[in-house]
Amino acid sequence: MAFEKVRREDDYSKWYNNLVVHADLAEHSAVRGCMVIKPYGYAIWEKMQKELDRMFKETGHSNAYFPLFVPKHLFEAEEKNAEGFAKECAVVTHYRLKTNPDDSSKLMVDPEARLEEELIVRPTSEAIIWSTYKGWIQSYRDLPILVNQWANVVRWEMRTRLFLRTAEFLWQEGHTAHATKTEALEETVKMLDVYADFAENFMAIPVIKGVKTENERFAGAEDTYCIEGMMQDGKALQMGTSHFLGQNFAKAFDVKYTSKEGVQEYVWATSWGVSTRLMGALIMTHSDDDGLVLPPKLAPIQVVIVPIYKGEDQLNAISEVALSIKNDLESKDISVKFDDRDTQKPGWKFSEYEMKGVPVRIAIGPRDLENGTVEIARRDTKEKETLQVSDLVNKVEHLLEQMQSNLFLKAETFRDNGLTYVDTWEEFVDVINNRGGFVAAHWDGSGETEEKIKEATKATIRCIPLDQKKEAGTCVFSGKPSEGRVLFAKAY
Repeated sequence: MAFEKVRREDDYSKWYNNLVVHADLAEHSAVRGCMVIKPYGYAIWEKMQKELDRMFKETGHSNAYFPLFVPKHLFEAEEKNAEGFAKECAVVTHYRLKTNPDDSSKLMVDPEARLEEELIVRPTSEAIIWSTYKGWIQSYRDLPILVNQWANVVRWEMRTRLFLRTAEFLWQEGHTAHATKTEALEETVKMLDVYADFAENFMAIPVIKGVKTENERFAGAEDTYCIEGMMQDGKALQMGTSHFLGQNFAKAFDVKYTSKEGVQEYVWATSWGVSTRLMGALIMTHSDDDGLVLPPKLAPIQVVIVPIYKGEDQLNAISEVALSIKNDLESKDISVKFDDRDTQKPGWKFSEYEMKGVPVRIAIGPRDLENGTVEIARRDTKEKETLQVSDLVNKVEHLLEQMQSNLFLKAETFRDNGLTYVDTWEEFVDVINNRGGFVAAHWDGSGETEEKIKEATKATIRCIPLDQKKEAGTCVFSGKPSEGRVLFAKAY
């Protein structure tokens, strides 16, 4: 498919979709609303997964796996959770097909193979996991349980967009059980901090940590904490959530433990998750009109070496130097690709790796061989320079660190410049409609006002920042008293 270049400012949605497809990250599948994550896109997800998995294990968590299917009666046990996800559920009703008697080349559902109980294809796993925990927990000695699973879930979305919102997506979901409310709250905040650490230090995306309003919190949670990022079109993206579930699921599934004092108590719970939506965040935060821009820590290929040659003799001579450079860089844990394909010209390769967001490109030609030099180009600023081969390894190491830092600082500056404080409804509407970004405004704390603002502007309360200062004011919509500002934005 030929690449149709689209500028971000001309059509952000088309620019995004174009980039996902032409950077070889993902494509739409034959299943409505589902995507195929292609090898290059999956390699980025694997790097995310590897780092997050390490961080989870460093905080004491272990991986497990629970079934894809949830019996309907278990799904219904926690009413708020069931109600919150009911409209997005896919349901299995039959377990067998048979040949259609009217057309032997077609299959039909066998009406005699109806399941005794319908199965929900998991939109989230609290129900199946807490029904399991009932058998695992009897005493305080069995607590805490600190479990994570890497899985797929299905939420039957009507409007989909690659990585950001698909009917099936990949994620991790942590589910922990604790003896006390204090422990569960500490876990909830700890995992939010893990997500913020990952977003900022690996994805190079600055985030705001906060708590959701009652209208926006996870169905079945007492509180939902979140990290919110700002995309280049001025829209917010919820990048991760950590839920304090209280004792809601323990009561729904009768999960109790015997305390040290011999008293039966309900268990306290948390759940937390991030998904392949992080891929969308990565794309929309850093990329430009020429393609993907990846922070070096998450780039599958951190350095690509492209030979420029005529004839096999030149290629052999360049390859000797290139492979030596490759080995030296790999000894420093830098991932390197030497692209010596003879099916494409160097200019085509340059464009391909620019589109794929490879942080550093090294070009070596015959004149470089004579001079002991290479040309090095960085993806984020497009700057090029000629270096001595002897200086290359140290230069690349420092350059990758500098690019990681620069991408974060650039995104942070953009985010900070996109934060506007407003005190009147007129200012609020003007900024939401014409400027975008985060709007810090007073809100009276009522769900009714929150919904009316959403209906009027399509802006939602992204979060009540954890570092929110007490500041008496009046709600921009209702004029009623307010104790502090919250963050509004249009969002994905």
